[in-house]
Amino acid sequence: MKLSSHPLILTLKNLTGNARGAVFTEPLWGIPYNLYAPYISIYMQAFNLTDSQIGLIVSIGLVGQIIFSLLSGVITDKLGRKRTTLIFDILSWSVPTFIWAIAQNFTYFVVAAIINSLWRITHNSWSCVLVEDTDPDLLVDIYAWIYIAGQMAVFFAPLAGVFINKFGLVPTMRGLYLFACVMMTAKFLIMNAMVTETRQGMIRMQETRDQSLWSMLGEYRRVLRQILATPQTLYTLGIMLIMSIATTVNGTFWAILVTAKLHIPADHIALYPFARSVVMLIFFFIVIPRVRSMHFRNPMLLGLGGYILAQALLITIPEKNYLLLLLSVLIETCSYAVLGTQIDRMLVVTVDAEERARILALLLVIQVALTSPFGWIGGLLSSINRDLPFLMNIVFYLVGIALVIRASRLPAPTGNKFLQAEAVEPPAR
Repeated sequence: MKLSSHPLILTLKNLTGNARGAVFTEPLWGIPYNLYAPYISIYMQAFNLTDSQIGLIVSIGLVGQIIFSLLSGVITDKLGRKRTTLIFDILSWSVPTFIWAIAQNFTYFVVAAIINSLWRITHNSWSCVLVEDTDPDLLVDIYAWIYIAGQMAVFFAPLAGVFINKFGLVPTMRGLYLFACVMMTAKFLIMNAMVTETRQGMIRMQETRDQSLWSMLGEYRRVLRQILATPQTLYTLGIMLIMSIATTVNGTFWAILVTAKLHIPADHIALYPFARSVVMLIFFFIVIPRVRSMHFRNPMLLGLGGYILAQALLITIPEKNYLLLLLSVLIETCSYAVLGTQIDRMLVVTVDAEERARILALLLVIQVALTSPFGWIGGLLSSINRDLPFLMNIVFYLVGIALVIRASRLPAPTGNKFLQAEAVEPPAR
């Protein structure tokens, strides 16, 4: 197959409207984020923060996310998808990246984490901008391009390790955060110029024009009842929660385990995001087009099984074994590529389009509220034994497998290949 005729390339060429604006500007956010993300925890350790303090900062940020997730739906409806995205993108990313760049102690990281938790508002509005006027059949490809955009950092990731080796961890991280502040701000402004308010956004702005935020929040009771009456949405929430907890724990304590237990130098960590990005880019182009119209069960089970294998390998690796650590990272990368796009699409197709903003808001509130203690719990476990947070993740991935199996047995709308279960023989009694 010629590259120019590849389904992902064709989707990118033919993107129009808001999807075009969101996808084309995403590298301006994804590149700087993926450059500094692998070093966040050890950057905090450089200021003498303990594992428990790092976990506490994560949990404080998650508590903030609970509040802002609850408000995200009503703010998105009241201000409109486009305006909300611009305002809260700048507040939640441009401001905290600057604070991290000048951080001196625990207080700086707490303040930045609280402000950064505003991203839950813009995540809701940005998701609405992306999907509401977009062909549902293109969603897997579009989300694949969103993930690919973040992996563009592959071409720059080794520079982070070089700079850390030459200038030290703290000066390099300060530079990366300032770079992120500039690049992300540019992204927000350019995207705002490229997108328009969605049709559903205009309807909701008109409907809520004379409503107060408090009265709109009161309507969440009805929306919650709607969620509880929709099993597909509930199972999606359960799977989202499992991945949210595991991702929080893995993202916070992976670098600590690698440096403190495996004794791999901080400047060598950049090798692994580099390998991760290369494999993910290849994976998206080869594998994702083959699963774009499949029923969600098998890809998601494969992804969760891969995560379990990657975590089990991670906690059994001998010291300074670069090769096995690389294998663990690559298995996790492939699992992430499959599972992430499936969950994103599942979230879109299992919620009521007319109430998308408020349903997404409530789902995020529940997800973050139940995730928030696990930054602190992970910190306590890590202070006892570096392996324990990852053993906890394995347990959650097993629960995720059970949820996917149960969700796959639910009836789905006729013609929905993604949710329609494949014909199987009933189990023998």
